[in-house]
Amino acid sequence: MADTTGRTTHVYAGVNRLQGGKINGVFRLKVGEQQFEKLAGGLPDDCDVQTVALHPASPDTVFVGTQNGPYWTTDRGEHWARAGFPDKDLRVWSLLVHPTNPKIIYAGTSPTGIYRSEDGGDTWRRLPDPQIPDRVPFTPRVMRLTINPARPNSIFAIIEINGVMRSDDGGKSWIDCSPGLMSLADERPHLRSKGFCDHDFEGMIDGHAVCVTPVEPEKIFAGVRMGVFESSDNGKHWSDVEMGKTAHLTYCRDLQLSPHDPRTLYVGVGISVKNSSGAIYRSKNLGQSWERFDHSVPEGCTIMSVALHRKDPDQVYGCARYGYVIGTQDGGKSWTSHTLPEGCTGVYSVDCG
Repeated sequence: MADTTGRTTHVYAGVNRLQGGKINGVFRLKVGEQQFEKLAGGLPDDCDVQTVALHPASPDTVFVGTQNGPYWTTDRGEHWARAGFPDKDLRVWSLLVHPTNPKIIYAGTSPTGIYRSEDGGDTWRRLPDPQIPDRVPFTPRVMRLTINPARPNSIFAIIEINGVMRSDDGGKSWIDCSPGLMSLADERPHLRSKGFCDHDFEGMIDGHAVCVTPVEPEKIFAGVRMGVFESSDNGKHWSDVEMGKTAHLTYCRDLQLSPHDPRTLYVGVGISVKNSSGAIYRSKNLGQSWERFDHSVPEGCTIMSVALHRKDPDQVYGCARYGYVIGTQDGGKSWTSHTLPEGCTGVYSVDCG
């Protein structure tokens, strides 16, 4: 399957063993073929992969976040090298290439930390500690990063389990945007949820995805355990988009803004992280209403990550935690499902290009 430029599409899945799996690493599928292949060529044999990110301007370049910093390839995964990351034994959960300056790349880690590269990924430096208080007895993970397209120095990060934070100076300092989310649990009983602690607001700061649209740059969307929420004032106050009115699943694991239509959102959802139904929903009006987009998620699989092809709007892929990747190449009319090798039970990330 080729995209609109004639290039063959490859889909990449990142797998870790955090949930008791037996297999980890990076897997690649050439669209049109049937099976994923595990990539090596410089990646450690025992490599947990939490996130996969293709370079938006050069899909031959792929970054992955591992338990020992980021690795990258410039030939679609044939050969890999560890980036010049200053710290070892640190899990990278998120990677973001700056939308207007591709030499700048950000990485989010567990425990909470933000790193920045200014030379396309060759070298990295750790930015100052965000100084966001830990609220739950859970080692926090920076799950997603996004940049406000109207303000290139404005970065949002969402944390599992510790809410949302914002930087207005390229990551030098951070502002806690979580109090407004936590207050919603006080106001609305159906948004209360706890599991790791006795705080009812836990589900509201169990963050998994964040995005900003250029058509309304003051509006931020956050995907958390309790659904999808929006803020129109840079994260000070939040409101529920009430996804449950038109969708039967609301536990949000990923939220992606279409690169082809700035009013279209895709969300990967389930009931919970374990043993639950999953789906991909789409909104064409920035969350005012939602429609089921997929029709092939295997039973028992929450969608953990959604990948949108940057050159071909008809190609959308999603990964399910327990070893599946689904995809469409015709805008959702038909879907294929691919099974990763048995033992892949921590599939957290997918990307394509």
